[in-house]
Amino acid sequence: MEGRGIWQCGPHAFDLSRPLVMGVLNVTPDSFSDAGEYLDPVAAFSRGHAMVEEGAAIVDVGGESTRPGADATDVAEELARIRPVVASLADSDVCVSVDTRHAAVAAACVAAGAQVINDISGFRDPAMRDVAAGCDAGLVVMHMLGGPGTMQERPTYSDVVAEVGSWLVRQAQLLEFAGVAHERIVIDPGIGFGKTPEHNLELLRRLADLASLGYPVLVGASRKRFVGSITGETEPRRRLAGSLAAAVWAVTHGAAVVRVHDVYETVRAVQVSSAIEKGAAR
Repeated sequence: MEGRGIWQCGPHAFDLSRPLVMGVLNVTPDSFSDAGEYLDPVAAFSRGHAMVEEGAAIVDVGGESTRPGADATDVAEELARIRPVVASLADSDVCVSVDTRHAAVAAACVAAGAQVINDISGFRDPAMRDVAAGCDAGLVVMHMLGGPGTMQERPTYSDVVAEVGSWLVRQAQLLEFAGVAHERIVIDPGIGFGKTPEHNLELLRRLADLASLGYPVLVGASRKRFVGSITGETEPRRRLAGSLAAAVWAVTHGAAVVRVHDVYETVRAVQVSSAIEKGAAR
């Protein structure tokens, strides 16, 4: 885990020699994992703080469901859902990430205090790259084949790891060409976004290949459908054991950040895994 450097997210310089846990906070009525439990801003604020207390370094707030087959959310509606939550959490010294593929939403949330932009479309939109270049937020560049509505329609690759990796590097370099500092960028292979279960497993199995590309890697496998396809568990909330296995595998094979729903359990699983690797209890 040594030598991963720093991830610069606004005023936060995260030391990546130890893996970070990013907590997922969906403020949507139709999330695949929590069915709108945190749509109310007060509930979302409370859950965001609970994640920090459980050990999350960053809270990732999203207002548009991007589950397979999901329809696009109106930008004004997305912003109305997440801006109050982002602002409240940021005002209370939480490092907030905004999970969006829309430049207007990203810009408004950065202005409200968000210190990370997590773009599932990988900053394809030049307007999103302009927002990134005009602020000092950390950036998550994710790979997705197509869009949420179509991404699971027969996804095909010759070599999923090589193709995803080259695309991520290209998008990261576009950001650097636009003036974004290298140390602000993290790449995400997009587990479950335009991939079959076999593609997801290959990306995880060869995670070290992605970690060798020159950018820290974020993995978001928590509660994903491929975990259920392995375990036979159809209920996302009951995929904790499989999600923990994926998170521990990820951090021991090159991931610098894991994005998860179950923060308390994941933080402690990663702590034990790291202690075993380093041979030290602290």
